[in-house]
Amino acid sequence: MDPRISRWAKTLVQYCLSIQPGELLAIDATPAAEELVAEVYRETLRAGGHPVVDLHARQLNEILLKEGNDEQLLWVSPSQRALVEAMDARLHIMSETNTRQLAGVDPKRQAIAGKAGRELFAARSERVDPNADRWCLTLFPTAAYAQDAEMSLHDFSEFVYEACFLNSADPAERWRELGREQQFYVDWLKDKQGAHVIGPDTDLHVKFGGRIFRNSDGKRNFPSGEFFTSPLEDSAEGHVRFTIPSVVNGHLVSDIRLTFEQGRVVESSAAQGNEYLKEMLASDDGASRLGEFAVGNNFGIQHGIRNILFDEKIGGTIHMALGNSYRECGGKNTSQLHWDMVCDLRDAAGGGEVWVDGTLLLKDGALVLKP
Repeated sequence: MDPRISRWAKTLVQYCLSIQPGELLAIDATPAAEELVAEVYRETLRAGGHPVVDLHARQLNEILLKEGNDEQLLWVSPSQRALVEAMDARLHIMSETNTRQLAGVDPKRQAIAGKAGRELFAARSERVDPNADRWCLTLFPTAAYAQDAEMSLHDFSEFVYEACFLNSADPAERWRELGREQQFYVDWLKDKQGAHVIGPDTDLHVKFGGRIFRNSDGKRNFPSGEFFTSPLEDSAEGHVRFTIPSVVNGHLVSDIRLTFEQGRVVESSAAQGNEYLKEMLASDDGASRLGEFAVGNNFGIQHGIRNILFDEKIGGTIHMALGNSYRECGGKNTSQLHWDMVCDLRDAAGGGEVWVDGTLLLKDGALVLKP
């Protein structure tokens, strides 16, 4: 076995999730990620924890979404409810063998099915401090993701290992180093009031109002490398263009343009996936407002692969999310949607700037302020 798989599992269990003796770790994946799941299972046992694995077939989800009635879509199995209530930490390993599996499913039905799970985890978050809730999301390389990235499976796997710092003998220490670097920006952004983003087809103002910025250092998203907040809900003014395409619930969406007034999207278009974009914006009252504003800072990721877990971390870009905001940042927007979109401000994409309270933070893909 590739030693980086063992390194990956050790980093997930020890650094990302900090599993302690007697704790229950819920592991969610498809059979395609069995190699990584087995190593995470082994590392959890070595840490004294109790691993519970759910290897599920995505085809079953497609059948439910196409053939189930609303009551069945909203139903939560007793075993899933019991696991969510009992677990101390959770790990979701993205491992799709067909990223377009749900392309033929009505987005409205996907929204209904997603509501039950969100309510279940919302109930958990009321009992657990959001800052102490331990979860991690990672991605195991499959042919489907490689095809979306227009890469061979071998090259895509190497891309994933590099983005996750798994070529290092001690990946956790690399993540700690990045976390220390990013903490400089988080500290600098404390009590800042807002940002002005300027770039190709982009001129947007957002306000933070002193809201909290968070340091994403690989513990929840793996890979990570960003610092983010939730802007004031009625503050976005202007227009922005998101040029890096992504696959969302089986739908390829590219070249998104949004215009905001008093925090709400008033005009929208996408070169591809425009109908899906319109449906998502209309899905609920909070879907047309920003729930996140963030700066990507992982320079091990240099290009988009049509997967937002990686693309939003591209060093020198910024991203914003429509929909649900982060309570730990002070956000108040509520939505079933949280859709991250990447605005490329690097020189090769035409350049751009991010000004914060009149100080230049980022220019042409480089952070101007240095620790």
